[in-house]
Amino acid sequence: MRGFSVTLGSVIGLVVVAALVLVGLPTYNVYSKQMQGKAAYEEAVQNRRIRVLEAQAALDSAQLNAQAEVARARGTNEANRIMAESLGGPENYLRWAYIDMLKETAGKSGRETIYIPTEAGMPVLEAGRVSRRQTE
Repeated sequence: MRGFSVTLGSVIGLVVVAALVLVGLPTYNVYSKQMQGKAAYEEAVQNRRIRVLEAQAALDSAQLNAQAEVARARGTNEANRIMAESLGGPENYLRWAYIDMLKETAGKSGRETIYIPTEAGMPVLEAGRVSRRQTE
């Protein structure tokens, strides 16, 4: 009788384990899917937050760049006004700027260019072109 009770106990134990597996496995699968869904949702929320923060940073950067450009333009405007006043007005400032541009560009093309003003105060610009056409 003792052998029968061990066998009956083993069978009952196996039935209980099988019942737990049959009930527990689908329940675990449902639980696992819920956790995967929650994890995917939290990841999507975090990705959205990151995109919002990146967009806010780009907006802040653009606004600061615009403010810097405005400040730079105001500084340039003030510098030009001071320079024009110190040279005796806008006409003299433009003349000075033209001469300064000539200094900066002189000799950069591999040859010296000399500008000779005419009576109207404008340089003769076509002289170099005419001599090149004749040599070609």
